[in-house]
Amino acid sequence: MSESLGADAVAVTDDETASATGAGAASTDVIRVVVAKPGLDGHDRGAKVVARALRDAGMEVIYTGLHQTPEQIVEAAIQEDADVVGLSVLSGAHMTLFARVVELLAERDASDIVVFGGGIIPEDDIPELEKLGVAKVFTPGATTMEIVGWVREHVHAA
Repeated sequence: MSESLGADAVAVTDDETASATGAGAASTDVIRVVVAKPGLDGHDRGAKVVARALRDAGMEVIYTGLHQTPEQIVEAAIQEDADVVGLSVLSGAHMTLFARVVELLAERDASDIVVFGGGIIPEDDIPELEKLGVAKVFTPGATTMEIVGWVREHVHAA
């Protein structure tokens, strides 16, 4: 059963930015990113900063809004033909939520969609998240340039 993205879902795209960076609708090389805030975490400033940085770098970004279920996130990623999903969790539920998104992508035969995440995530949890299929975890202090560079380098290489 398909679930709605909800009223908070917005496309964070900018035709002028895309044109200025040489990216556009006709280009098949534009990286499509879904940025999502799974679970009950209500703090989304960091996710919005990352979404804007990715957009400003010429990527097409869809921000799903707050309080998304893993099912809603995966549905959005598939509907939007995303290359990558960026998850932001500050609530401590990253092990459960990240794992569920990766699991659902596999169930939907969409394991080619790269998953990365960020937030308040203990260093000890990062290796386990990587074993679960999360390609990269950014912790506080990561710069937007670091995130943009990683996405560019790893998404189409996957």
